[in-house]
Amino acid sequence: MGIREFVGRHRIASTAAAPAILGVAAIVAVTWAASPGPTAIDTEMTSSVTECHDMVTISVAGRGDTPREGETKMLLDANGNPLPAAMSGDYSSNWVDPVVNAPDNAVDPDSYAAVYIAYPANMASYEDAVNAGVANTESVMREIAVACPDTKFSIVGYSEGADVVRRVATKVGHDEADANGNYGVVDPNNVVGVVIFADAGRSAGDGPFIGAEDPFANPDGFDQKYQNGKNPTSGKGALPGTSGDFGALNGKIASFCSDGDLTCAAPENISLLQLAVNVGRQINVDALERDGLTPATGQDVAVTMGKIAFAAFADIANNPNWMQSDETFLDVLLKVSDPAYKPGATPPPATDASSISVDAMSPLAYLPQKIFKEIIGLVVTNQNTIPVVMSDPYNTTLGPNHSGHHFDYWRDANPETGKPLTSAEYAAAWLTELAKQAQNGEPVDKSVKPSQASLAAALSPEAETTTSTTTTTTTPATTTPGTTTPSTTAPTTTEAPTTTESTTAPATTTEPATTEPTTTTEAPTTTPTTTTATPAPVS
Repeated sequence: MGIREFVGRHRIASTAAAPAILGVAAIVAVTWAASPGPTAIDTEMTSSVTECHDMVTISVAGRGDTPREGETKMLLDANGNPLPAAMSGDYSSNWVDPVVNAPDNAVDPDSYAAVYIAYPANMASYEDAVNAGVANTESVMREIAVACPDTKFSIVGYSEGADVVRRVATKVGHDEADANGNYGVVDPNNVVGVVIFADAGRSAGDGPFIGAEDPFANPDGFDQKYQNGKNPTSGKGALPGTSGDFGALNGKIASFCSDGDLTCAAPENISLLQLAVNVGRQINVDALERDGLTPATGQDVAVTMGKIAFAAFADIANNPNWMQSDETFLDVLLKVSDPAYKPGATPPPATDASSISVDAMSPLAYLPQKIFKEIIGLVVTNQNTIPVVMSDPYNTTLGPNHSGHHFDYWRDANPETGKPLTSAEYAAAWLTELAKQAQNGEPVDKSVKPSQASLAAALSPEAETTTSTTTTTTTPATTTPGTTTPSTTAPTTTEAPTTTESTTAPATTTEPATTEPTTTTEAPTTTPTTTTATPAPVS
């Protein structure tokens, strides 16, 4: 089954939602998709970082889509201790699997492996979850690099996992060796490719291939055009504080963003909504989505907003020239609400030497001018706020039955406009070429052009269903489709897709009942008993 057929046959619902704050809840704040829950299988651990491969893909999937110790066989370090990761043969992601498993069919059995990073993948605190994902990704890459110094890495992230991958790739790309030639994570020369689907740190005007010789056509070293011409996606990422280039990894990046996916294509001048995003990154969105506005969730929101307000007044108090400056109170709120904000990190702007001495004039004298600037600033920086809110941003990004633009990457081919492959197919073909070069011990060839046979092999049915053969499973594994969290914003149809089968451990997949009242099926739980699975109610 090809990637397009995979998406067409399996209706996969999202459970991501945006926080209900400041009266503009369902916006770009938290539109990171969720895939079905972790696969429940035998917990015997067999795979180790000491089983070296020419190339390993580090995969970080989206919200709710992560291996969990006790439910998934975890990767072991060189001393036999479990790492926060699982081989792709032991864990399956409905969205990411077709991409990261594509090289399996094109190289020798032991040459390539894909690993899924375990991390919270929730929104009890978005920032904490992403930071944990970054730490886990870095630790797994370090362990593999120490055990297998010749291994090359590719990194793939989607949705919430895309934020993790951007931050890891940024750190790796800007790292420098110490006096002993060691790097904080891995040598950036050993990272041959990075794929980011729905890049929340994307800058306005960025092409898909950041830092490449042709940022709109292809990454360096892969002479297969993604699209004809220069067609930048409008807008920018919802988390501009994570933006930037990738240093030594520039040219090895594929950052895909679909028009209409407000996680990576948010319009300019929506500062109130950006403030909502920053608040949403610090509150328990999972609880707010699940329980609605209760005393507990309301307190969580109030405490977070109170902390932001206190930080704003403290920031202003530390700038004696604030009344004379052009900085508005909304500017201050946006600055201090960013989870990365550090008080005192940015010195106050210098006062114009030609102006009247601050000591000689009361700050109140600037009040009329300051009020005027506040009003103008509020209007100018929110020109697109109302249009975005009126466009139903939740459904635009995460429409029911994966109809939103957050899922375009598996269906966005358009041969008539010079885009023959979907973003996922293109990424699969690129990773396949990188794996072949790694197997042959070749440096990245900037002139290589994949043959039609190579592309066909990368996108063949085996590319999706074959997993790493380095993992040995002696008993069949039974997968339990995850349920989705009820959405408080937009109704969705909850259906679990078929789980990719492993060639080493045939998986038996059962689907839970759909929202149609006449359909009932049985789904196994993580215990040996069998129960009837009913999708979570949708409000």
